[in-house]
Amino acid sequence: MLPPSFIGVFDSGIGGLSVLQTIHAEWPEAATVYYADQAHFPYGPKPASELHAYVDAAAQMLIARGAAGIVLACHSASASSLERLRVSYPETPFIGLEPAVKPAAEATKTGVIGVLTTQITSQGALYKSVIERFASKVRVLTQIAPELVALAESGDIESPHARAVVERNLAPLVSANADQIVLACTHFPFLARIIGSLTPAALVDPAPGVARQTRRILENRLRPHAGRIYLTSGDPESFSRVAARLTNQSDLDVHQFPL
Repeated sequence: MLPPSFIGVFDSGIGGLSVLQTIHAEWPEAATVYYADQAHFPYGPKPASELHAYVDAAAQMLIARGAAGIVLACHSASASSLERLRVSYPETPFIGLEPAVKPAAEATKTGVIGVLTTQITSQGALYKSVIERFASKVRVLTQIAPELVALAESGDIESPHARAVVERNLAPLVSANADQIVLACTHFPFLARIIGSLTPAALVDPAPGVARQTRRILENRLRPHAGRIYLTSGDPESFSRVAARLTNQSDLDVHQFPL
């Protein structure tokens, strides 16, 4: 039973929990329904047309069940579907993720920023647009890092293996003297401790800005109602186990809901 009015938060897996946590911190009284499309994980290597079919189906489900608005807590989903969803469902606000290139470009002292991302995000028009608009005067190094997505999705964020994988993916950015690293995948903040131990660069996460934007847009549309529900198209027990490890919560209300 879902709340009568809620914020829908969507991701391909557990990565969007990093965004959901900031929404809860910014707006603790807001009801949320988190949907993880783990049956089709990972999104990063898939073509945009296939991703949009999954994202659109999830959006239809959340809207039909009372979502006051939907946060695409997934850079790949935002790249493939944000503008199309806004056209298809004009009455529903959609808040997407944009790679945080602008603040990184404004803050760099070395003139070099790194972007950790996925294939579909790096190929999207949104990513090209933010680089053209905000980073024309700095060097941008794009590091496609699907291995990091897999680490976070499995909950492996502290092991020696995880450290070795992160170090290998960071190496080109560190050697180029990047002093700002954009986390352009919501899975990556869960690896921030390892990343931060391997580079002095600042880590740029768009989640706080997304949380503030969500409250600004939806505050007058959301009816007060308690509730934090988690849905997955995959295995709810696996979701609960990994989510508890990543968020330090052991009492999540998780249900299976195939698209």
